[in-house]
Amino acid sequence: MTSQNTLRAVFWAVLVIFLAWDFHTSPAIDLRFEAPLIAAGSGQAAQGGHCSMPSGK
Repeated sequence: MTSQNTLRAVFWAVLVIFLAWDFHTSPAIDLRFEAPLIAAGSGQAAQGGHCSMPSGK
């Protein structure tokens, strides 16, 4: 293997290991508390993205 191929293989190996570690250690995503995609960057609150959720009032 050439030096460039070795570096490429190391890069992908480290990336895959990092993604596996991140997936394993991160808590599960609760989609009910995620902001709607359309609101990304709009300054809207990041909670209550679904109108079907009870308001708790």
